[in-house]
Amino acid sequence: MTTVSLKNKPILSFWQIWNMCFGFLGIQFGWALQMANMSAIYEFLGAKADKIPMLFLAAPLTGLIVQPIIGYMSDHTWHKTLGRRRPYFLVGAILSTIALILMPQSSALWMAAGLLWILDTSINVSMEPFRAFVTDKLPDNQRTKGFAMQSLFIGAGSVVASALPWMMSHWFGVKNSMVKNTIPATVRYSFYIGAAAFIIAVLYTIITSSEYPPADISEKLKAKESKKGFGAGAAEIFHSILTMPKRMRKLALMQFFTWPGLFLMWFYYSPAVARSVFGAVNEKDPLYTKGIEFAGLTLSFYNVITFLFALLLPVLAAKIGRKYTHMTCLLCGAAGLISVAFVHTPNMLFVSMTGVGIAWASILSMPYAMLGGCLPEAKVGIYMGIFNFFIVLPEIIASLFFGWIMAHLLHDNRMLAVEIGGILMIIGAVLALRINEQED
Repeated sequence: MTTVSLKNKPILSFWQIWNMCFGFLGIQFGWALQMANMSAIYEFLGAKADKIPMLFLAAPLTGLIVQPIIGYMSDHTWHKTLGRRRPYFLVGAILSTIALILMPQSSALWMAAGLLWILDTSINVSMEPFRAFVTDKLPDNQRTKGFAMQSLFIGAGSVVASALPWMMSHWFGVKNSMVKNTIPATVRYSFYIGAAAFIIAVLYTIITSSEYPPADISEKLKAKESKKGFGAGAAEIFHSILTMPKRMRKLALMQFFTWPGLFLMWFYYSPAVARSVFGAVNEKDPLYTKGIEFAGLTLSFYNVITFLFALLLPVLAAKIGRKYTHMTCLLCGAAGLISVAFVHTPNMLFVSMTGVGIAWASILSMPYAMLGGCLPEAKVGIYMGIFNFFIVLPEIIASLFFGWIMAHLLHDNRMLAVEIGGILMIIGAVLALRINEQED
């Protein structure tokens, strides 16, 4: 391995970028399975609508702590075989695989919530260094391509993972038991497949990609850096929060309003479709399971759009700029979420999810591409972890307070929750206009 500085990073080929991003295919199996199915799993296990946000709370609270710590640790790690970021890819993948296998065996709400906490934390252990990995490896003029490639794999993984329960039922003839407090077999098998996909995809990236040693320290100091204590780490993380680059602050505010729209969709979209579009009376109604499966299929479809649109993002960003690209995509996503309330025929949901897929492709790439250029090379991991505060904080706020809003203001109307998500995404689009990529 050769020491490479920020100024002279070599241009990587298509297949080198493909290999370094392929692990995101597996990571997204974990994310997509939990986002498409956890609300339904909670309801299958007896949760009420106003309690669902609280059941998602432990995971983001842990993520708020874990993400910058993992970023800091990966910044100060150097393993002679696995390098800087790949040790975390591996550990996170192993833990996530175990959690995915155990999740569908949950027999009580506390068990499902606890496993979601472990799963979400483990995915973050793999995912945060993956974001830094792209910035480490690519020069600025290739970062849009790198993050767009991640979006492509995220879309591809989500297409399959979100549709797996529907595929189990309609393609493979798996029958679901309607026994109370039992997770359907289609969901169980989907999680097992997702576990295998996660570990295989991450191992592929670990084996086929290398890393550049940190440019600013010698071999002896690399070993010393790896042994820094948590006190020094906490001080560095706190100092980094106080001294965030100006561009990062503006991007963080945009993220803070964008992501609640996604969380509300993930919390309530599938149950909203089952009740409002399919007409299910409650979770014991056979129409409820059909609605959940069809909602998963439409979530899979928006990831098809994400997969395809990710190919166009670098071209669009080159023509109109990253911030205008992102603003336009967020407005498409807002229109998609708001339009769900006006859908009465299931197939029209595919039109709504087209807008969401366009937004999702940009959310997964443009903010990180705009961020990478203003970060100090030696602190990319820390800042990527801190940046994700502004994804996790909205989830914590939604988990703490949206249950009360559902019970007292929305009267458990899941569709209205999805509409509020669309409005928040419009605010995120407006805030994108404040970004100036020329400032630090």
